[in-house]
Amino acid sequence: MRKSDAATIEAGTPGRELMMRAAKGVFDSVSWKAPVAIVCGSGNNAGDGYALALLLADAGTDCTVFCVYDRFSADGRFYYDKCIDAGVKIICPANDGKALDNIGFKGYETVVDCLLGTGFAGTVRPELVKVIDAINESGAYVVSVDINSGLNGDTGMAEKCVISDLTVSVGDYKPGHFLNMAKDVMKDKVNIDIGISPQDPAYSLIEACDVRQALGIRLNQSNKGTYGYTALIGGSTRYSGAIRLAYLANAAMRSGAGVVKVALPSSLVHDVASHILESTLFPLSNENGDISYVPEEINELTANVRTVAFGMGMGTREGAGRILEHLLTKFKGCLIIDADGLTLLSQMDRSVLIEREGVTVLTPHIKEFSRLTGLDMNEILASPIDISRDYAAETGTIVLLKGPSTIVTDGDRVFITDRGCPGMATAGSGDVLSGILAAICSYVSDPALASACAAYINGAAGEHASREYGDISMIASDTVNSIPHVILGL
Repeated sequence: MRKSDAATIEAGTPGRELMMRAAKGVFDSVSWKAPVAIVCGSGNNAGDGYALALLLADAGTDCTVFCVYDRFSADGRFYYDKCIDAGVKIICPANDGKALDNIGFKGYETVVDCLLGTGFAGTVRPELVKVIDAINESGAYVVSVDINSGLNGDTGMAEKCVISDLTVSVGDYKPGHFLNMAKDVMKDKVNIDIGISPQDPAYSLIEACDVRQALGIRLNQSNKGTYGYTALIGGSTRYSGAIRLAYLANAAMRSGAGVVKVALPSSLVHDVASHILESTLFPLSNENGDISYVPEEINELTANVRTVAFGMGMGTREGAGRILEHLLTKFKGCLIIDADGLTLLSQMDRSVLIEREGVTVLTPHIKEFSRLTGLDMNEILASPIDISRDYAAETGTIVLLKGPSTIVTDGDRVFITDRGCPGMATAGSGDVLSGILAAICSYVSDPALASACAAYINGAAGEHASREYGDISMIASDTVNSIPHVILGL
């Protein structure tokens, strides 16, 4: 966005014109309740605040500008001077060394955060920590302009940041509006277009219309084979295999798979059968509840399937590892690796992915991705999109990195899905996603887009379940039961 902003200015649109467009976009995005406090720092984000103050004053709205610093960007100074000329009330705590210690915004109905922009990274200065705390403790309706001050625009991480009721993104959304902490510090967000043309390829935010188009319309002249045979391989007695496989199978069927074959230790068949009436059970040889590797069984299972999801509730014994090696080298369809399968994969040489002929989709959470990449989790959190994209490009895989918002990349394109809720932090939620993913990859031809659509459906179904049961009480099967509501509403 910084590069795009500079290019737009170089092409002939003055920076102060863009600043006023941003202010007008914010002005139109809020139902203003007076009195209003606009809290400004020193950069162009502060300039947006000064321009906004002019618009509020013109509309007759009681407005006070708090100028935390007495330094300005060139365009910011232009609008600051206009505020002076227009008689806008301005308080400059910066001119009194002790004033910031006692700054507060009690009594204001609306507080506008224009302290720090998207260029901020690092640690918030101590004097601004006091201002951010005062905003958060004000009890007012808080509007952050472009991004919440203190929040990293690339990563969505912060040691200290403004917590907003509304964040008005300017130009285009930034990754920090979606990743990591973003959902916890902004209750709502909206983007305003001010005429900045992107200079680099943009990431794609998956929305309902994208999912609807990808899933398509089902024809009367079709059959179960049209939508693909899917195999789910997992389960063991020590990892609650029966219920986890039920989540998988039912999620896959509800997501449109033609046929779902559940391959599991034969010792679990009796336990699972009553939970999954519409799927086909495929018993596998096992020893003490752990799947054994019998090549002929795996060949028979995968002979006519388009997708295989592997690893859920399976454990990491030798048999599981050898089955994964078999699938990586011999199965030519779409292979989805999750849970224990990712742990097994992290113990293998990366060449098995690079040399694989079929499509491979990896579905790690941050700890699993740390094991795959060999990188520290904090390092990944600091650059999740770049690291995911680089790993996908190097290995020829599709990476679906789970988080508050999910990142999907094939090493070139990047998709972000921002659906989901805290109630999905419960056992079995990952298995639901794998079931949805296995189904959609069996009939949507673009596997990266299919993966992003699966993440969207999973997150939206979780939100639906949360509205009925609440984040504390919902369980994974509630998400499964909500899948049809989401698909019907696309």
